[in-house]
Amino acid sequence: MTSNMHDEKQPAFMRRQFEFAAHIRNPALNKKPEGIENRRMGIYRDLFYNNVEGFIASGFPVLREIFSDESWHSMVRDFYTRHRCKTPYFLEISQEFLDYLGNERDNPNDPAFINELAHYEWTELAMSAAEEEISDEGIDTRGDLIQGTPILSPLAWLLTYQFDVQHIGPDYQPEVPPQQATTLVVYRNRDDEVGFMEVNPVTAHLVQSLELNPGQTGMEILNKIAEELNHSDPGAVIKGGMQIMNQLREADILLGVRN
Repeated sequence: MTSNMHDEKQPAFMRRQFEFAAHIRNPALNKKPEGIENRRMGIYRDLFYNNVEGFIASGFPVLREIFSDESWHSMVRDFYTRHRCKTPYFLEISQEFLDYLGNERDNPNDPAFINELAHYEWTELAMSAAEEEISDEGIDTRGDLIQGTPILSPLAWLLTYQFDVQHIGPDYQPEVPPQQATTLVVYRNRDDEVGFMEVNPVTAHLVQSLELNPGQTGMEILNKIAEELNHSDPGAVIKGGMQIMNQLREADILLGVRN
């Protein structure tokens, strides 16, 4: 219940609106406005909550699956009651829920991986809705990735998690993260299909280098990686890097080379 509801200087209709909204957010804490039939009020209570809960459940299907019905609805109701969304768009409810989990939620019974799993699930929706598009203008899609300047897709994001989020589900819910962090590339290809690619630290380093050094050739980037790794056989790094870049190109994570 907000302080606005108790401000007698507010016009009566505004106080009525605040009472109405507070009751819909949490009917257990805020009584319904007087003079409204409970049956009619119940229609609004169910409609608003079910819409929000449905969007969250569809945006975080694994999270929903590992929570009991009671725990899930308790969490969604807490979000619905406490969180103040900064956007009116239903498509962005998932991002608001992610913000709630990271900054407002504090329940010792939650799994340790809840924030990372939620972020992992959110990225699929976020990538699907990303406004960037793949354009081949000025790009040789089959050009030499070693001698040329590789172009990283704007629809490729490098993600690192402490937990192996891609394996979490009803049958696997780790209490502590594995020794090695999980690194993924989430991407959207030319057919607008979203995919995830699990990568090792060297591939992650390569993707990051491609992002941070858009004007360098593939050879320059691989030579620098070999030097940073202090590898005894730089040629092996370059050969392996060539194979990785070809795999990235096949997935549309690399688009080709600059013309």
